[in-house]
Amino acid sequence: MKTSPALPTVIRARRSFHPGLALGLLLIAVVASVSWVRWSGVPIRADDEAPIVQRALRFSDMRDGSIAVIDAASGKQIHTVSGEQGFMRGSLRALVRERKLRGIGPAQPFALVARKDGRLTLEDPATGARIDLESFGPTNAAVFVRLLTPAAPQGHTANL
Repeated sequence: MKTSPALPTVIRARRSFHPGLALGLLLIAVVASVSWVRWSGVPIRADDEAPIVQRALRFSDMRDGSIAVIDAASGKQIHTVSGEQGFMRGSLRALVRERKLRGIGPAQPFALVARKDGRLTLEDPATGARIDLESFGPTNAAVFVRLLTPAAPQGHTANL
């Protein structure tokens, strides 16, 4: 007699959760929220605290690879930054690149601003660009804090 093997019955439950659909809905919600904030005029960042120290500075590349830091008010060189100085060079490159894209030259100085709330910003009044320096940690911000202090003797070399 011929017997047929018992076939296992597989019952598949229908999924009520679809990961692709949930991800798509989340993406739509994020885009809608960001759009609403941008179009409604709700401020994304709080107003800046009043500056406690501010200094207008120009930066000039020297032949030996160092950077001359010039006080824009007096026209005197206040520091010479030598060595790699990746953070300072990178910050300045970002601001200068923005100027080059807009066809703006180096005539207008940058503004280094320390605020009551402890924030330190390097701003470019020519383009409106700014870098919140304290966001990169105290060691990196200290490179710029030194530029806020009273002028050092001309030719002073700071190995920041």
